Amino acid sequence: MAHIDIAVLRRGTHGLPASEYVSELRERLPDRRIELAETPSEERDLTADARVISAVDIDRDLLEHADRLELFAGAAAGHDHLPIDIFTDRGVVVTNAAGVHAPTVAEQVLGYVIHHARDFGTGRRRQRRRQWQHYRPGEVNGSTVTIVGLGAIGRAIADRVSAFGVETIGVRYTPAKGGPTDEVIGFDEEQFHRALADTDYLIVASPLTDTTRGLIDADAFRTLPSDAYLVNVGRGAIVDTDALVDALRSNHIGGAGLDVTDPEPLPESHPLWKLENVTITPHNAGYTPQYWARLADIVADNVERLDRGDDLDRWRNVVASP
Repeated sequence: MAHIDIAVLRRGTHGLPASEYVSELRERLPDRRIELAETPSEERDLTADARVISAVDIDRDLLEHADRLELFAGAAAGHDHLPIDIFTDRGVVVTNAAGVHAPTVAEQVLGYVIHHARDFGTGRRRQRRRQWQHYRPGEVNGSTVTIVGLGAIGRAIADRVSAFGVETIGVRYTPAKGGPTDEVIGFDEEQFHRALADTDYLIVASPLTDTTRGLIDADAFRTLPSDAYLVNVGRGAIVDTDALVDALRSNHIGGAGLDVTDPEPLPESHPLWKLENVTITPHNAGYTPQYWARLADIVADNVERLDRGDDLDRWRNVVASP
């Protein structure tokens, strides 16, 4: 029997079955043997024979027998949950799904921002009461929007929100690289707080690292204007949850739109659920019906580069290499 070119492991993502992903890959790579592992035993057999494995995650035990593996194509944007040390020790290139979510996450961010600015919450409450009474919403135009993280998602947010006539500030590790925002700064505490003091909308779209963990803390909430609005589509632990609750309850900020929380899932008894100025979605911003198609584009490109022996700097979304 011919060797497996690509093994897709059984776990899907965002409620999308992995079988649809296999169909997308086969459409792009018709000459490759692509198989879906639907059971634990099939995962063991296919992992041992595949040159490329694509999955949201993989058990360390499976990798012990992955002797032919050259590329692990992660099906999630994050990679901190993967056994990167084992991959690099075994000479395996690791890629991720960065950028696949960017359009939908950016759209959801705009949804939070407009919902808050135009005060749809008040409109909805008056609709439920069948109450035809005017109220005074705000507007996004003329605001300052600070985006923490200028990866694919942060850039997509900046591109879209700029159409609303706002000033934008981007925060990234290497400000010298620039970005699509009007200003780019680093994580220097003084510089960051200067930006916060001028921020109307603070959008967190960065990965969780030692630098970003707890970045938006009680001190940050004290620096933000009292009508500022926080959006978190990055990772829950970037925001100090207790400090956020305190800031919301004491009106130190105007509200928050949260697609990620700490803890996650958010317990039913958590006070965030009860706050009128908070919109919560269940880590759903990344869902898109185009998820598998976009990921298949990335993986198919990289498989072709692997076959040609291209240098890694020509590959897409490489996060680790030997």
